[in-house]
Amino acid sequence: MLEANGHYWRKTLSIQRLVFKGIPERSTRLAMLKTGEVDLATFMMGDEGAAVKGDPKLRLAVITAPVTWWMEFPEQWDPTSPWHDRRVRLAANLAIDKQAMIDVERLGFGRPTGSIVPRSLEFALPLEPFPYEPAQARRLLAEAGYPNGFEAGDLTPIPPFFTMGEAVGNYLGAVGIRTKMRIIERAAFLSAWREKKLKGLILTGSGAFGNAATRIETNGVSTGAYAYGSHADIDDLFRQQAVERDRTRREALLHQMQRLTQERVMHAPIAEPAALHGAGPRVKEPGVGLIPLFAYFGPYEEIRLKRP
Repeated sequence: MLEANGHYWRKTLSIQRLVFKGIPERSTRLAMLKTGEVDLATFMMGDEGAAVKGDPKLRLAVITAPVTWWMEFPEQWDPTSPWHDRRVRLAANLAIDKQAMIDVERLGFGRPTGSIVPRSLEFALPLEPFPYEPAQARRLLAEAGYPNGFEAGDLTPIPPFFTMGEAVGNYLGAVGIRTKMRIIERAAFLSAWREKKLKGLILTGSGAFGNAATRIETNGVSTGAYAYGSHADIDDLFRQQAVERDRTRREALLHQMQRLTQERVMHAPIAEPAALHGAGPRVKEPGVGLIPLFAYFGPYEEIRLKRP
């Protein structure tokens, strides 16, 4: 809970108290929004987002933040794993209908991407997404020695985006890549990922601020907190850009790294999704989009209720 500071320097605050409630289930958040038990509800996606959009008493607030969804192949560095073969990783990319996922999960707000670096960040290289071509995915699997597909083990989605995990699992299964979705709590997920304990496939996302180097440092070089490996030339390029003072040359190095990442199919980028939130009937200004690229409500002093 936050209490208003009567001596706040910027302006006189219109709301004196903000109460935060942790409600994991989207359907419960929606029900509370409809009854007026809460005034703002985060991440109204899929069916819940459609329900908010279709209710004249409620408002769907949309913001495009520097967020990307993608899938990690942690076993690509293991020569004995099917994922070590670029053709298998490419098949997984081609198996996923990225636009359909945006349409269902985010009601069409967002766009497919070919990179783990969102286009809104500095030094991002706009990369076109791999197309949805399940027939070609099956051909690639056959060429790689898996004409009947294979058992791919766990598919672990970042909590709480389990419906996204189900969708990806279904797309992969349709071309013969059979997975079992593993659901764990968010802190446990991040800890296991950082400690390199997650196997199979990792479905994740990030909204971290910074620039292209920020995302690459975490997920694209061998020393990254969540990277299971990388390539020596990419590691070398990252070290070069870190000390390069000329902006043009640094951008070229970062663009080269992003291009190599896609050519080698190190990840399966999915989308840059918009964030969808719900505002109740009492809310005049939910504060969504007032802070550029910020995915949530804020600044809090700008949130206002309608006059009785």
